[in-house]
Amino acid sequence: MRQESSPRAGLRHDALTAFGLGASRAASAPPLVTALAQLRHVVLGVAVLSGAVNLLALAGSFYMLEVYDRVIPSRSVPTLVGLSLIVLVLYLGQGFFELIRSRLLLRAGRAFDEALSRRVFRAVVTLPLRGRAEADGLRPMRDLDQIRAALAGGGPGALFDLPWVPVYLGLLFAFHVWIGLTALLGALALIGLTMLAEILTRHHARDAREAAAARGFVAEASRRNAETVRAMGMEPDLAGIWSRASAASQATQERTAEITGAIHNASKVLRVVLQSAVLGVGAFLVIRQEATAGVIIAGSILSARALAPIDQAIGYWKTFSAARECWRHLGSALGAAGAEPEGLTLPAPREGLTVEQASVGPPGGQRLTALDVGLTLTAGQGLGIVGHSASGKSSLARLLVGIWPAARGAVRLDGARLDQWRPQDLGRHVGYLPQEVELFPGTVAANIARFRPEAEAEAIIAAAKAARVHDLILSLPEGYQTQIGERGALLSAGQRQRLALARALYGDPFLVVLDEPNSNLDQEGEAALTEAIVGVRARGGIVVVVAHRPSALAALDQVMVMADGRVQALGPRDEILPALNRPRAMPAAPTGFAAGFAPMSLKVAQGGRA
Repeated sequence: MRQESSPRAGLRHDALTAFGLGASRAASAPPLVTALAQLRHVVLGVAVLSGAVNLLALAGSFYMLEVYDRVIPSRSVPTLVGLSLIVLVLYLGQGFFELIRSRLLLRAGRAFDEALSRRVFRAVVTLPLRGRAEADGLRPMRDLDQIRAALAGGGPGALFDLPWVPVYLGLLFAFHVWIGLTALLGALALIGLTMLAEILTRHHARDAREAAAARGFVAEASRRNAETVRAMGMEPDLAGIWSRASAASQATQERTAEITGAIHNASKVLRVVLQSAVLGVGAFLVIRQEATAGVIIAGSILSARALAPIDQAIGYWKTFSAARECWRHLGSALGAAGAEPEGLTLPAPREGLTVEQASVGPPGGQRLTALDVGLTLTAGQGLGIVGHSASGKSSLARLLVGIWPAARGAVRLDGARLDQWRPQDLGRHVGYLPQEVELFPGTVAANIARFRPEAEAEAIIAAAKAARVHDLILSLPEGYQTQIGERGALLSAGQRQRLALARALYGDPFLVVLDEPNSNLDQEGEAALTEAIVGVRARGGIVVVVAHRPSALAALDQVMVMADGRVQALGPRDEILPALNRPRAMPAAPTGFAAGFAPMSLKVAQGGRA
């Protein structure tokens, strides 16, 4: 079949791209394969350099052959000097090409890392939101480091040297068939050792990595909860758990090291034996006058060179095995995280939020925690969500900001489903204060600005003033440039919550969702929270507040009551709260949002205009 001409092929590519077909095909390729395919020119360069290195490696063998067979019998010093100079130049060339090859492999490892680093970071952040949390949450990053180290190390060089083993064996057969057979048997024995290393270490290496991840998980969890561990005397018990995990990790690592070490030592002994065997066979051939003295020395050097790549491959087999397992796991992680969503940049939302009979539950779980929620909020409205613990309030909050995807139904901003927005665009229009406040190591200003490099001082200060924390920040040792430490450890719980509120208000987002925003606030902080909610509504934004304390509802006009994951009541605050405050018919222990309030038996109002 005649191939397409270049112009026609170009037109076909443009047409596919215009209709989105070319991009979809490119995106369908696994990201690891795509990243590796970008290194094809590097692979070609390494292959060419490896060929040059292996050709120049023959210089030593032929030098010894010429010295013993020509120079010594002729006693020619000029010939010896000339051969020595030639082989010196060839050795220098070999060293130069090996240096270039090693640097090229280093560049390949760095290029591979750069091609995948952003996607790997996205996987680390995304997988917990998709029910793929692991004991070692940073394993995708470690997998990438392992693969990069394998690419940049000496292993790939040994692999590129392996195809030259038959060339060396062919030259040995050219010297004499018995020398060639001796080297061939040695090569087959080393290949057998390599296969044995693969069989014996495959499962042990995987178990070692899993045990190390479990040990790291125990240590990291204990470090994060150091205050609880110390206050409640949990350190000895946790230390025992860590010691058992550490012992299991060390046992598997030692077992793997024992196997690979034994096989590597066996290969070294075999190489020495083989080299001596080649010398012995060569001497026997000389005695029978079937070879020369030069053949003995050259054959010994050449046989060592022929088996060196196999021996190196055995030495690097542990690295190869680990990189292969990391490749498999990282490919699975990147596939589960998915590609960065593409799409057009939608106009900033200005009209309203709509929830269309949506249900949601923890990713990867089997149970929905918020069921068939329907509501509509327009610009300038504020909704308070109340209910007992585990009634689905926080699940609904995560649904509204797109943290958890809807199992059915949809959430829309100005008519566009949340999954139609690119995450970086949606994030600029959403402010979120989670129930468990997390701040990042860095300055107060950077945390408020969400670490955006283009953030301007005016916008940061405006967000701080909107959250009424400007004066609080100025009272810190270095003001907005104060380093808050890991997870905001240098701040009180109330200060962290108020700074997180300023972060949620940064950039004047259209939708602001606050989950228990007053859980750590004093009276002054609650007054500031109320003013912040009023400010968002006054500029035409929408505020949704999940609350247990009624004081958080003061600046809102709508209230939703939830129980067992379903909406029990939805309507104006002044109608819902009085119904909740009616005395119970029978005495009961006070629980939940409204201790002593009437049962939540109001008529369900879903899908209507809030």
